[in-house]
Amino acid sequence: MPRATASVNGVVVAETSTWEVVDGNIYFPPSSIKQSHFTPTSTSTHCPYKGDASYYTVTANSTAVKDAAWYYPAPLETMNKIKGYVAFYKGKAHVTSE
Repeated sequence: MPRATASVNGVVVAETSTWEVVDGNIYFPPSSIKQSHFTPTSTSTHCPYKGDASYYTVTANSTAVKDAAWYYPAPLETMNKIKGYVAFYKGKAHVTSE
């Protein structure tokens, strides 16, 4: 069965057998993230076709990685498939799928 994982500082912070891919990024379902590693930040950005993104700092092995992950709490209607799903910045997290 296919599996996707995301790790930060060598710690797996999300893993799932179902995910969405948008713009080459794997979006993990909210239920697949290990919530204790995630802290919301005040950062937000806007994408013209996805909507407004919110961000998380991800803490693993006593190291906080600011804005390492983002999600769309209320995406535009055409992107509802990623509502609440979490994606990770390359270079701040290691994401794999097999």
